[in-house]
Amino acid sequence: MWTLAIDAMGGDNAPKSIVEGTLLALEQNKNIKVLMYGIEDEIKKHMPENHERVTVVDCPEIIETCEAPLIAIRKKTKSSLIKGLLAVKSGEADAFISAGSTGAVMAGALFKVGRIKGIDRPALAPILPTKQGKALLIDCGANADCEVKFLEQFALMGSAYMELVENVKNPRVGLINIGVEEEKGNNLYKKTYKSLNQMETINFVGNIEARDTTDGEADVLVCDGFTGNIVLKTLEGMATYLFSMIKEQIMQNGIRKLGYLLMKNGFRKVRDKLDHKAYGGAPLLGIKGCVIKAHGSSDDGAFFGAIKQAIKYLDQDVSSVIRTKIESIQED
Repeated sequence: MWTLAIDAMGGDNAPKSIVEGTLLALEQNKNIKVLMYGIEDEIKKHMPENHERVTVVDCPEIIETCEAPLIAIRKKTKSSLIKGLLAVKSGEADAFISAGSTGAVMAGALFKVGRIKGIDRPALAPILPTKQGKALLIDCGANADCEVKFLEQFALMGSAYMELVENVKNPRVGLINIGVEEEKGNNLYKKTYKSLNQMETINFVGNIEARDTTDGEADVLVCDGFTGNIVLKTLEGMATYLFSMIKEQIMQNGIRKLGYLLMKNGFRKVRDKLDHKAYGGAPLLGIKGCVIKAHGSSDDGAFFGAIKQAIKYLDQDVSSVIRTKIESIQED
């Protein structure tokens, strides 16, 4: 049975959606139990009394998204975020899931849980929808400035995750760049291309332009965190804009409304595929334990998805596999 540490106070819809998403996970999976960290009185408003697989741990402090991450994790040692991460470090919990401050989750995981030996920089890796299924974007914001060896490690960790958690055999690794040719990009990306192309432990397929990230040409999309965050936010914003524009056009006359009714199920499927909430959270790869960052606007369904992601991560022992792969490279 896995023990999950839940940050009940993180996110725009906390604690209600966090608690409800957790209860849904508990209902559907009898092999998990939960340590729920947060303000006890607020948590208990949204859950039945004395759930046999939930232990509520009262935490009087909350780390807000507007706070400087490093200062917050040093000062607010009694916060739900820090208490949950320390439970993973001590072995009391197997995974930590939070929809709270991205910066605080990353900094807290790095300094409280620690890196896998041989990993220089942990990376946030969300799942993106593509024409052929899914792709992992790594990194999406943890590391704005990168070196070639960081991107090499991202490629390796991303490949391991897609193979183990998403069941993609021999994942194709692409490098997000401003052109497909080998000589494109700045010095970092030119050097990274050559390095990834020489790595026998990954299936490198070359450069991927930003406009092609959703074509499905690669299963793992590697880039620095600055580039990745722009790609991710642009895709999220474009999806929202397209659906608002379609809705505006549909509402202009009765004939279009009738057409919408006939195509309603199709529109719903497209919307669900493009909705970032449908993909749960982003694993922070390279950390000794399992840390999942759920989207800040997660509702109960999205947080439930993040918990399912954590369970898959634990079932496949992703951290150990990454550790083994890194050690094998260092030995070579």
